Amino acid sequence: MIGVGIIGYGYWGPNLARAAAESGVASVQVIADPSPQARQRAALRHPAAKLVSDVDQMLSDKTVDAVLIATPVHTHFALAMAALKAGKHVLVEKPMTETVAQAHELVEEAARRNLTLMVDHTFVYTPAIRQVSELVQQGELGDLYYYDSTRVNLGLFQRDVNVIWDLAVHDFAIMDHLFGQAPVAISACAASFVAGSPENMAHLTIHYDGGMMANLNVNWLAPVKIRQTLIGGSRKMVVYDDMQTSEKIKIYDRGATSNDKPYEHLVSYRIGDMYAPALSSKEALQTELQEFARAIESGTAPLTDGLGGLRVVEMLAAASRSCRLRGHPVDLVTLKEAS
Repeated sequence: MIGVGIIGYGYWGPNLARAAAESGVASVQVIADPSPQARQRAALRHPAAKLVSDVDQMLSDKTVDAVLIATPVHTHFALAMAALKAGKHVLVEKPMTETVAQAHELVEEAARRNLTLMVDHTFVYTPAIRQVSELVQQGELGDLYYYDSTRVNLGLFQRDVNVIWDLAVHDFAIMDHLFGQAPVAISACAASFVAGSPENMAHLTIHYDGGMMANLNVNWLAPVKIRQTLIGGSRKMVVYDDMQTSEKIKIYDRGATSNDKPYEHLVSYRIGDMYAPALSSKEALQTELQEFARAIESGTAPLTDGLGGLRVVEMLAAASRSCRLRGHPVDLVTLKEAS
């Protein structure tokens, strides 16, 4: 059983604390939050845990083997670095850091101390994405052509990150997991229509070697909540609708191929069956916490390790730079060399 400490008991911290307590592989030893109100809420749900206002008290506690960080993005680097230097394994909320340089430092520090560094890219652990990953690995979809995602809703407006760092980060993590390769270039445009807030809507295009591409539409200012992704392959296609209570994944045996026969249409279409596989009802956070514990105990890298978090931050940095250039594509290789 791994003893964990929770830093931050505001929006996401309670979910991490509950998942850890219910995981069967971890016990919540300490919860740190400077807010007395937050500590009061934590005391009601986790009466056996120590409640502290100072993170240093947690990091010096010998019952804490690992730290789960659920605080604003601008605090991630300092807290994660302090935890690693204190000899604690770290699971940090997405995105891992504000900058590529910070992400590099955390990865290097974790490796130097032989500690597990993991990023809370929760969607990678959902039954739906795990099913899609299986299809990709088994070659069921064939060669991947495109990833097209719409992730929009009304709010929740963030203070320290824009809509790309808040919503597109999910798709970046999913693509990093599914595709097994980094993009070569990213183009992004973003705008803010609420005074005093970061950019609240954006469109991104991500290019990969071989012609595969992704298009992302993210928005905090939409009248409805939509979480839909289309993944097209040469053999089959997938529709992933996270708003559905059942049949979140639908797999279509459909496609189009070129036809070079004279006097016939240039394109022939294949219209086959559609099926919706049964998905596990297991909560993604439970799977994630169990993966964290497995990585700590085995000394092997978790599915969403620090290097994966670094790759996602590199994509976010490229998208931000493209926004400043009004959509001009940013080469990922050049950006990595510059960093």
